[in-house]
Amino acid sequence: MAKEAKTNAMRMLDRQKIPYEALTYECDEFIDGIHSADLVGAPYEQSFKTLVMEGKSGGYYVFVVPIQKEVDRKAAARAVGEKTVDMIHVKDILKITGYVRGGCSPVGMKKPYPVVYDASAGNFSEIYISGGRIGLTLKVPVDRLLEITKGKLADITAK
Repeated sequence: MAKEAKTNAMRMLDRQKIPYEALTYECDEFIDGIHSADLVGAPYEQSFKTLVMEGKSGGYYVFVVPIQKEVDRKAAARAVGEKTVDMIHVKDILKITGYVRGGCSPVGMKKPYPVVYDASAGNFSEIYISGGRIGLTLKVPVDRLLEITKGKLADITAK
């Protein structure tokens, strides 16, 4: 069997000697986080999706929230010191992050954007995130994820 190609996220974790577990699943197109979690057997509350938003200032921000929750845009804006934040257009995801929709990882984007993880990530020693392409999930230690992405924890999901 051919050796699997590493994604930017995997290469970055390898360079920092951060342990992770790569879980692959068969998928030809975008599916939501719940289906991805089902395919790799990951608990929903420990599985997170990556959302990229643009602030009123024009800056980009990365928000990592549980797959079955929605981001609270006001709380997210407060967490990054913006007046408002809005989702970027799907057509701009690749250009801004280097990743495609459904394969966007908070690790290894084209540029280091500010990253905010929902506070619930702090309840776990490891969480599941996108591995940088559709069909790849990574299980990574939360403390090391925060370190490598210079991320912080904040309450950013809708109640």
